[in-house]
Amino acid sequence: MTSTYTAEIQQQAATKSCRFCYAPLTRTFVDLGMSPLCETYPSAADLNHGETYYPLHVYVCEKCFLVQLEEYETPENIFSDYAYFSSFSDSWLKHSENYCQMMATRFGLNAQSLVVEVASNDGYLLQYFVRRGVPVLGIEPAANVAKVAVEKGVPTVVRFFGTDLANTLAAEGRNADVVLGNNVLAQVPDLNDFVEGLRILLKPHGVLTLEFPHLLRLIEHNEFDTIYHEHFSYFSMLTTVMILQAHGLRAFDVEELTTHGGSLRVFACRAEDGTHKTTGRVEAVVAEERKAGLGSAQGYESFARQVMETKFALVEFLISAARQGKSVAGYGAPGKSATLLHYCGIGKDLISYTVDRSPYKQGRFLPGTRIPIYHPDRISETKPDYVVILPWNLKDEISKQLQYVREWGGKLVVPIPRATVI
Repeated sequence: MTSTYTAEIQQQAATKSCRFCYAPLTRTFVDLGMSPLCETYPSAADLNHGETYYPLHVYVCEKCFLVQLEEYETPENIFSDYAYFSSFSDSWLKHSENYCQMMATRFGLNAQSLVVEVASNDGYLLQYFVRRGVPVLGIEPAANVAKVAVEKGVPTVVRFFGTDLANTLAAEGRNADVVLGNNVLAQVPDLNDFVEGLRILLKPHGVLTLEFPHLLRLIEHNEFDTIYHEHFSYFSMLTTVMILQAHGLRAFDVEELTTHGGSLRVFACRAEDGTHKTTGRVEAVVAEERKAGLGSAQGYESFARQVMETKFALVEFLISAARQGKSVAGYGAPGKSATLLHYCGIGKDLISYTVDRSPYKQGRFLPGTRIPIYHPDRISETKPDYVVILPWNLKDEISKQLQYVREWGGKLVVPIPRATVI
């Protein structure tokens, strides 16, 4: 870590301070009230017990513009036994397979290479490198999820990642040609230790790729439900470049993706590595963000009002449907549904149940609202008038799966950025 980010600065930091640059946090980005942890799905036996709610008060750092939540729960309590399995989304599997093919071709990966994925989940991605004969290592803190990856032939270390583990792997000679982290950067409270670990793990000419939802798209499309306690931070390219630079890493390319409502895939290398030339796409994305106002604190002020308008539209639609005697069900039980339903005040009176493809979630209940989760067959059995697609980022995939609701005149509803019947 460079001298700018020393232990001395940390000691001088305010009590509520930025997890990257340690500047005091005083400016609110949006306050979404209170919500339980989004990946805790109560069983029937838990229904007579209470749940713990935490604030969803989001701040923006006025120095580095990192948007962030405070750390109300430790990663150990959130991720050691996890309910999210990446392989239940067909489109995400295809996205991952395409990534593996692109990386193998672009960077010449072969049987002498090593690919390490941090937060490798159930082996959803690394399985495609295994099929190509490229050695891999997964790092996944949730033992229940890692077990599934191992069964797929993906060797997996069940630990949280940081400098300690990175140094251990490096000492064992397991530095990587490619280190990747998909949708994990947001889930790290100790951001500096994590990114420093990525640098340590990387070979001198290795490539790091990070995918995460793009803060600019979150603001543009009112994607407030992607804010929950499991996501500690929300990233622009502008801030990401600063974070990488502080840890001796250089962003040399970036791709804009459609996944998760609009994401970035950042390519980085060690700062001293001259083999990867910086493309114009990095500065182009930063320039777009600056034009949208993300380079000043004032550029973040309008989001809270946009969120309220999205809430009003969805609640008005559901209340109107209820008054007309229409039945409404949900599709999916994603983490983002906890934020959406709690902020909007939606319970079983407006959405009677939801369904999910994950057997882990079936028979359980959404956190807080206690909306029951069933097998997807429940929709064809009960024939609701409306089905609200809670994982709206997968609306194209799910709409194809639910074409049969037209048989009884049912309609699909997407809640973000505004309640829309499709």
